Amino acid sequence: MKELIARYGTPLTGVLIVILLMIFAPNFASIGNSLSILKQASFLIILSIGFTFALITSELDLSFANICSLAAVIVGGLIYAGIAWPLAAFAGILVGLVGGMMNGFLVTTLKVPSLIATLGTSSIATGLAFMVTGGVAFVGRWDRTFLSISRGNLYGVPNLILITIAIALLAWFYSTRTKRGLHMLITGEADDAAHRAGIATIKMKRLGLSLSGLAAGLAAVLLVSNLSSASPQMAGDFLMNGIAAVLLGMTMFDPGRPNILGTCVGALMIAVIGNGLVLLGAPYYLQSIMLGLIVIGSVSVSASTLKKAALSL
Repeated sequence: MKELIARYGTPLTGVLIVILLMIFAPNFASIGNSLSILKQASFLIILSIGFTFALITSELDLSFANICSLAAVIVGGLIYAGIAWPLAAFAGILVGLVGGMMNGFLVTTLKVPSLIATLGTSSIATGLAFMVTGGVAFVGRWDRTFLSISRGNLYGVPNLILITIAIALLAWFYSTRTKRGLHMLITGEADDAAHRAGIATIKMKRLGLSLSGLAAGLAAVLLVSNLSSASPQMAGDFLMNGIAAVLLGMTMFDPGRPNILGTCVGALMIAVIGNGLVLLGAPYYLQSIMLGLIVIGSVSVSASTLKKAALSL
C-alpha cells in the first residue's frame, strides 16, 4: 500500500482535483474547455520533456525557455522576411539543438556546473532574441499551411494535441525502451560506476542537454505557428511551469527519478489547476502561489537528485 501511494498518490490527487473542478467550476467539463486545457498543456509538455532528458543525466537546463524564445524569433523573422516556412522551421529547430549542444559542451568539456552554464546561455539567448527583433514582435498573416501545423485538426482533434502525444510517446519509448535511454538513466544515477562499466557518460550528458535544446526548438515552431507571432520573451513563463511539471512528475510512477510519463501528467495537472482557478474566478496571483507550493512539495521528495544536478562538477 505504501508503494502504491508513493507511485500513484499524485495522479490520484489530480483525478480528485478534476472531479472537484467538474462539480464547482462552470463549464470545466465541456469539450471545448477540455481541448483548450490540452492545447495549453501541449507547449509545456514538450518543453518539460526536454528538461526531463537533461535531468535524467543529472544535469539542469535553466535555459530551455529562453532558447525557445530565441528559436521562435528566428522562425518568425525568417518567415517575416519571406523565407519559405519549411526552411524557417528547420532553422528554429536547429537553433534549439545548437543551444542544447552548447550547454553540453560547457558542462562536459569546460566543466562548468550545469546550473551556471545554462544560466549563462539563457542570458545569451535573451540578448540575441532582442538583437534579432529590436525588441519588437514579428506579427503577420503567414502561410496557411504553416499556421495549420498548430491550428489545424484531424477528425476534430487539434493537430497540436496529436503532435504532442506523438512526441511524448517517442520520448517515453526512447528513455525506457532503448539502450541509449538506459545508459542515460544509469549515467544520472551513478556516473562514476557507469563510466567504469564502459558507458560513455560524457556523451550521455551531452545527449540529455542536446535533447532539451531540441525540444525547445520544436516547441518554438509550434508556438509561432499557433500564435502567428514571435517575440523575444514569448516562452519565458514556461521556465517555472516546466520545472514544476518535471518535479511534480518525480513524485509519481518512479518516485524520486525524472520520468517522461510523470512529467506529462505533471504538466497536465498544472494546466488543469490554472484553468480551474480561472473558471472559479480566483485572484491571478493564486496560481503563482500554487505553483510555488508544488515546487516546494516536489523538491521535498526528490531533493537528492536536484542537489546532484545543480552542484555536480
